[in-house]
Amino acid sequence: MKYVLSLLLVLSLRPALAQTPPFTVRPVSLPKELAFYDNQFSGLAISRGKLYLLSESRLQDKAEAKLYTVPLADLDRKLRDTAYVLPFRKLPITGLPGLRGQMKASGQDYEGLEAMLIDGNTVYFSVETATPSTSCYILKGRITSTAVILDNQLLAALPKPLAADGSHVYNAGFEAITKARKQLVAFFEYNSFPGQNYVCGFDKRPRPSAPVPLQLPFTPLPFRITDITPVGKNHFTAINYFFKGDGEDAVYRVPATDSANTKLITGPTGFKNYCRLVDIAFHNNRFTWQPLWELPEPYMGYNWEGIAAYKGGYFIINDKYTPSRPYRTTLLYLQSSH
Repeated sequence: MKYVLSLLLVLSLRPALAQTPPFTVRPVSLPKELAFYDNQFSGLAISRGKLYLLSESRLQDKAEAKLYTVPLADLDRKLRDTAYVLPFRKLPITGLPGLRGQMKASGQDYEGLEAMLIDGNTVYFSVETATPSTSCYILKGRITSTAVILDNQLLAALPKPLAADGSHVYNAGFEAITKARKQLVAFFEYNSFPGQNYVCGFDKRPRPSAPVPLQLPFTPLPFRITDITPVGKNHFTAINYFFKGDGEDAVYRVPATDSANTKLITGPTGFKNYCRLVDIAFHNNRFTWQPLWELPEPYMGYNWEGIAAYKGGYFIINDKYTPSRPYRTTLLYLQSSH
């Protein structure tokens, strides 16, 4: 209830946000190994006193499959003392090459791990596949003190929604997963299909055969969802990001007739990158959303891929892409100003 009241206050005062930002941006410098851009971090989660950082684990690029963990107590110290060097631990992810082989045998091409959900000692990952592939996947494993051990069977295949012409949306997968009541739910990256937007949900308990995802309605949302974090009873915060790219990336643009959203992603020289946080609510077996907060202009061009709620604020991380080179991993803490 406290979160909901705070959210209502933020939304009711949106015209005043320029004068009183609800969050203060706190950059968090990372040790060299974590800061390496080719970790390509694609998700964040908090569990058991640690922040978990998910590498995209692009096996096709000979990348190592891994998670990193950083104790929250050390992150608190880092926010007090910016010179403090964060300790961390690497957890190799075992069993992924074999699961990639199972996908390949089904005609699906693995591209990387895109999101995670940690539930006790159990972890779930979403797998993005190449654009022509018809399905993405959910994997399940367990976390030990030294590694992540994946089950040797694919937990669920998630059919990709199709565009109006029957094609697959370019470079889009299920980039956000979380729990809603007793279900695991997966959000597709692109959620502006005319008349057919939905979130995939299914029971997390093992079954003899692969579960068939439910289709839970979702109010159309422009641009992309790149990660999600729970913030209260049936409420979640998601990263809503637009990349200004041309070519096939143009699918994420809104129609020119949608003046309100077109205004968000255009400037004097044409399209521009745009990023905000949105509040997502789950009620009566359907999802709705409201805008929450726009990132400051200097951070609009980062490809933010991970978010984890913490102490009324959020940790967010990019994959590697930044407005200028050299690319780098950037971790921010968005500290609540309320």
